[in-house]
Amino acid sequence: MRSWQPGPAWLFCPADRPDRFAKALERADVAILDLEDAVAPGRKAAAREALAAYTGYDGQRMIVRLNPAGSPEHDRDLDLVAALGITRVMLAKAQTPADLAGLAGCEVIVLLETPAGVVNARELLAADPVIGAMWGAEDLVAGLGGTASRDADGHYRPVAVHAQSTTLLAAKAAGKLAIDAVHLAITDHAGLGRESADAAACGFDAKALIHPGHVPIVRAAFAPTAEQLAWARRILAATAEHGEGVFALDELMVDGPIVAQARRLIARVPTPPA
Repeated sequence: MRSWQPGPAWLFCPADRPDRFAKALERADVAILDLEDAVAPGRKAAAREALAAYTGYDGQRMIVRLNPAGSPEHDRDLDLVAALGITRVMLAKAQTPADLAGLAGCEVIVLLETPAGVVNARELLAADPVIGAMWGAEDLVAGLGGTASRDADGHYRPVAVHAQSTTLLAAKAAGKLAIDAVHLAITDHAGLGRESADAAACGFDAKALIHPGHVPIVRAAFAPTAEQLAWARRILAATAEHGEGVFALDELMVDGPIVAQARRLIARVPTPPA
């Protein structure tokens, strides 16, 4: 059983923008302080300095995205998180379990966004430091030599859907967190809502975001609707009456998987702030 159960809206924040750290934490369920793609190559040192100087780090609701293993910045990132005592990180472009060297004392979200990372998803998710996985479409397609992760209608191409499914299956088979990819079209709120609802329905635990305005859309998509809650409560009430065996309710055959889905919907009801 996972000990860390964060909410569904994970917001990226450039690590060289400390003025945004507290705002990201206030808006989102998890703030991802990003040392990788959100930071220009010439700003990497400044980003680490900003993170080192930040006194409001929340280890329960903040994680740090590290540069990929083997990159010039990775060892410097490792030194920083060790010095600061940060134990929950995201590893960009994770490809093999060997990339986890130096992270034995951390809880790691592996970011599967390269061909090798997707192919090795099961091995990466089985590694002890790993607590979950996120997938990424744009780096994956670039690594394949492609030019677009989506078709003309805005839907993911089959190879991106394969990576998404592979990440979800590998994470859940290992009993770990699964985080859906970011939606890059900032003003496409309808598309973001559809993608988020689909991710929640399939079993993803969260969706990564690039804009604070996306947070309420994702939270709403992951929260069950009134109709879903009513259905789930009817299923569970009928289960209490009929027992755990197979029975019919409203012309629907109800068995173990249906009961599990109902319980999952109930579990997704947002918890009010303390």
